[in-house]
Amino acid sequence: MKNIHVRSTIQSYDIVIGNHIRHHIKDQLDKNYSSILIITDSNVGKLYAQDIHDGLNQKNIFIEIVDAGEQSKNIETFYNLHTKAIEYGLDRQSLIIALGGGVIGDLAGFVAATYMRGIDFIQVPTTLLAHDSSVGGKVAINHDKGKNLIGSFYPPVLVLYDTDTLQTLPPKEIRSGYAELIKEAMLSDSGLWNKLLSQHLDRITPADLEQFLEMGIKIKAEIVQQDERESGVRKFLNLGHTLGHAIEADLGYGVLTHGEAVAIGLLFAFYVSEQELQAVLPIQELRDWLKRNEYPFLVNTDRIDELIDLMKRDKKTEHNQIQMVLLNKIGDPVTHIVEENKLKNYLTSFVEREIING
Repeated sequence: MKNIHVRSTIQSYDIVIGNHIRHHIKDQLDKNYSSILIITDSNVGKLYAQDIHDGLNQKNIFIEIVDAGEQSKNIETFYNLHTKAIEYGLDRQSLIIALGGGVIGDLAGFVAATYMRGIDFIQVPTTLLAHDSSVGGKVAINHDKGKNLIGSFYPPVLVLYDTDTLQTLPPKEIRSGYAELIKEAMLSDSGLWNKLLSQHLDRITPADLEQFLEMGIKIKAEIVQQDERESGVRKFLNLGHTLGHAIEADLGYGVLTHGEAVAIGLLFAFYVSEQELQAVLPIQELRDWLKRNEYPFLVNTDRIDELIDLMKRDKKTEHNQIQMVLLNKIGDPVTHIVEENKLKNYLTSFVEREIING
């Protein structure tokens, strides 16, 4: 079992990584809670909810299951979960457990942040992608006009990462989470980048996956500790997300996984970095690796204007200027304002090259 401590001005917390630790969750709690609400989804709930319930070994445990998928991260589900919390009698000494992937972590975390002005919550991620979203204390729901536009900074009291749960992930979810690992490597050093791109996802071993997972968490934790509220270097973690979020919203949440959309955004960030910064980046290497591992290159090619509008609603946009995270080289990110007319030209040529002719 491994422990990574994350310092926070709001609330510091530990990330505990180990195998089968979901069965002993009670051992990790440092206080007694009056009641506990486990929020999970229709895929994860049938696999692990009972394990968590039994591992808590106390009365007043409730389970709420929402539909699996990004489309559940909406205001209606958020409101319904508040209603359930009230009906179950949760008070300020209660706990919410987010059991699932990034969608559940964001949704349940935002419920915890706003219920009675904030109660404790624990992240129990069950996907590779959630190694990223469970660290850093950002919780949110989506709006029809943009992803994660309604939310807060609200750290968990604990992240409990049972790596055994990764064994049940379908290939689509492995692809999704691995894209965020690649992003973290782009922000850190070429050594990790080379290790990640030397793998074929069909043949990656659990031991390698766990090693990469720990490295990715450490990279994100270090950045978050420097800039908790995303006023500086934490913006770099949005590499690939300006276009990725726009693609998700435009196609409809759930058509692509978050990581699959971000993978397209990472390739586009390379492309724009070459144009704007004259950077020399391994774009061909990334393109070939994504294709070998069957990442979908899915963009509505006749909706460039709509994608630009969605990118303008990105949280990094300031004074209606689109700010992207670009790279001078692997391990050297910068934030860079890209003029709208240039961005439209870049996106048009990128789509023609990667999506239509790719």
